[in-house]
Amino acid sequence: MEVGQRLKDLRAEAHMSQDDLAARVYVSRQTISSWENGKTYPDVQSLLLLSEIFDVTVDSLIKGDVEAMTKTVDSDVRTMKRLSYVMTVFIVLTVIACGWFSFQVAVWDWPIEQAVPTIVLALVLWGIAMFAALWAERIKKEHDLITYREVLAYWNGKPVDRDTEKGRMERALPRRVKTLRTIGWTVVALIIGAAFGVLVSGAIDMLWG
Repeated sequence: MEVGQRLKDLRAEAHMSQDDLAARVYVSRQTISSWENGKTYPDVQSLLLLSEIFDVTVDSLIKGDVEAMTKTVDSDVRTMKRLSYVMTVFIVLTVIACGWFSFQVAVWDWPIEQAVPTIVLALVLWGIAMFAALWAERIKKEHDLITYREVLAYWNGKPVDRDTEKGRMERALPRRVKTLRTIGWTVVALIIGAAFGVLVSGAIDMLWG
């Protein structure tokens, strides 16, 4: 991948660190490292910024990597779309399984241990949905996509504008804050899921009781 070596050479000639370049392109240092090591490619917006920073043409940056870049980006976009579909379908199936469990317990008055297979099924479905979500998050991280607008632009093959107020704020957050926020949202989701299960169970009990 010539573009990675080209970026590394240009950065060295400009006496810039990966952190310096990352700040000017509005991506993380890890993303710069990923580009230089040939793990991922810069998107269109990043290539334009890089060409301005180093005062070179986009063509000279990418040289013979155009076809490979197109294939890589297209492949990642297709993968993200498939993962989003898988995640949506399996979340819906999880909700259906939880409703079936509530029906078994509230309407048929099954003991909990008899409904265990339904609980296991719901957990398996939820696990598949979360696996798809984590895979999609990995792709987002590789391409340094943080905000919904960035993901949507990448999804539609448009230039990704990372120089937005929300994008800058998200990238400025310490890792521990992001981790705590993720944990918080997970707890909230669990509470909402539990409350939904209780409501469904109560509604079924009222209708069939």
